[in-house]
Amino acid sequence: MTDTDEPVLVCKDLCISYYTRAGEIPAVVDFSLTVRPGETIGIVGESGCGKSTVAMAIMQHMGANGGIKSGSITFKGRDLTRLNEEELRSIRGSEISMIYQEPFASLNPSLKISTQLMEVPLAHENISKAEARERSVQILRDVKIADPERVMNSYPHQLSGGQQQRAVIAMGLLSKPSLLLLDEPTTALDVTVEAGIVNLIADISEKFNTSQIYISHNLGLILETCDRVFVMYSGEIVEEGTIKSLFNSPRHPYTHGLFSCIPLITTDKNAAPLKPIRGQLPLPFERPLGCYFGPRCDHFLQGVCDQAHFQMKTVGGEPDHRVRCLRYEEIDYKQVVSNTETKVSPEIGKRVLDVDGMKKYYEVKDSSLAALISGKSVRYVKANEKLNFTAHESETVAIVGESGCGKSTFAKVLMGLETGTGGEIRHNGKEISHIKVRDRSTEQIRSLQMVFQNPFDTLNPSHSIGGQISRVIRQFGVETDKKKVFDLVMTLLDTVKLPRDFYFRKPRQLSGGQKQRIGIARAFAGNPSIVIADEPVSALDVSVAAAVTELLMDIQREHKTTLLFISHDLSVVRYLSDRIVVMYLGHILERGTTAEVFAPPYHPYTEALLSAVPIADPDIIKRRIVLKGDLPSAMNPPKGCPFCTRCHRRIGDICDLELPSEQLVKDRHVIKCHIPVDVLSRIEPVIRKPGESDLNHA
Repeated sequence: MTDTDEPVLVCKDLCISYYTRAGEIPAVVDFSLTVRPGETIGIVGESGCGKSTVAMAIMQHMGANGGIKSGSITFKGRDLTRLNEEELRSIRGSEISMIYQEPFASLNPSLKISTQLMEVPLAHENISKAEARERSVQILRDVKIADPERVMNSYPHQLSGGQQQRAVIAMGLLSKPSLLLLDEPTTALDVTVEAGIVNLIADISEKFNTSQIYISHNLGLILETCDRVFVMYSGEIVEEGTIKSLFNSPRHPYTHGLFSCIPLITTDKNAAPLKPIRGQLPLPFERPLGCYFGPRCDHFLQGVCDQAHFQMKTVGGEPDHRVRCLRYEEIDYKQVVSNTETKVSPEIGKRVLDVDGMKKYYEVKDSSLAALISGKSVRYVKANEKLNFTAHESETVAIVGESGCGKSTFAKVLMGLETGTGGEIRHNGKEISHIKVRDRSTEQIRSLQMVFQNPFDTLNPSHSIGGQISRVIRQFGVETDKKKVFDLVMTLLDTVKLPRDFYFRKPRQLSGGQKQRIGIARAFAGNPSIVIADEPVSALDVSVAAAVTELLMDIQREHKTTLLFISHDLSVVRYLSDRIVVMYLGHILERGTTAEVFAPPYHPYTEALLSAVPIADPDIIKRRIVLKGDLPSAMNPPKGCPFCTRCHRRIGDICDLELPSEQLVKDRHVIKCHIPVDVLSRIEPVIRKPGESDLNHA
């Protein structure tokens, strides 16, 4: 790519509105963007800022009530806003393709993958079905699908999430488009799958010289994939620049706010806690005069920032870096960082949870003739296999691993939603793994509560917020007096930093982040000793996720609660956990303190997980390890090491034939691997800070 290349796409002074019964809603204002051949542009910002609206406008697919009010979108010299529907159909899917956030929603569940892939070249090119099939099989090979013929003959539900996303990417690339739009394409995927997909998109785009617009709120991903980045807030661009200039020297307070919400390698939850952006994104018809970010900005100056709307400015000495802020040269961000509030580290107390050899198998019956003849009519899904770890009062223990590794199954057994097959789980000395929730005492149920991943599905839409929290307080006998129950609910709303009038609201009147706060308030309403948080921030914006994370930490400090944090995001895990349990295919492959797990020696699977974490810091040095293949079936796991089919450090047949025993590194740091600890100790660190040598394994 050179500056003399003719742009693939030019958006100039674009204003996009939606028209409703309530009137016009200005979704995007004054948006300008240029994309050159082979260039990857990132667009970041909170949900509702207009990122996806821009993508849909480029596709000219905004529905009946959306439209471009002014400005132009020029693709290869043609103004897309002036083309008729037939001309647009010839471009969509052919020269401009889009990959959406949820792969399963992009695929027709009633059609085989072959039909859906072949449809693209058949619709846009004059080729035979045989040629279309051949190209479809080849593109599946290009996106690193191991058995393309099998996938071609499969329905979407027969593929894993990673395979579905690869099939959607293949569909988008089949016609070798000049422009590829990616709208949060990896949000629903595990970090290891995400790393493979990101690597894949980069390779394919380089092969076909495809330009990309990558929409995400994950700044780490943007750093790893893009050449330039545009930061959007409330429908407008507030900052733009090259990856180097914007990540090393962000100028707009909102961009700084986004970085302050991200748990980097250098972030400490007590010495330098995350700083969520206060307030909320304004609705399009409630935007303030002047700077839209003004009501949430710590550097807002009355009489300056609230004047008539102002334009983007070029940052001095950086022609590729522009910012929409009048005070960007006056703000001393180093001073802001030095004034960050520190928090007291909670004192770890008594042991409250013992997991001792816990197993959970699911019985699967096969009544087919072949199964009956072979004598294998009953098989078992080994979801959890001999789990061993402990948790103490005020301690945060993170359970990490890919989807399907058994994290949530363990949580179900702990909560009594499932019963264990073998081993024990002792809570305060009492064995509970074989007691169903309906048979547990009120005290046992009260002591173990859960914060779920999706806040939208965990609240009753027909009941008020106050009613749902009050019910927990009464059900567990915390308080029965009506007035005292009401006062307790108000205190809980204060604790989760929500207005007291939310007591009377219904869930539909709350945002996703607010609903998650209510879920946390409800979980802590019975004063539990252990709270299981199952991916509680994965569906939230970075600013909301930071607020929810800090909220969990603050409540834990106050109530001395034990927190079991289930996640696949090691950047969040490193920030908030005291100890980490790494799971794979039902087994614990490594467990230890956070510092121990994040430094050699580590299990090869832990090494791969660390490599897959996107880090929004251009100075961090990270080794790249992309796992090949998919997680094996828990019904037919490998005979030897559960990780042997994907391990990049496999040492021979012993890995395939024998289950490794646990090796004690020191104290409670344990690794289950055939490779000796002294060899693992000599592995180069995956993540290094500036100035650290390869041999510094401290």
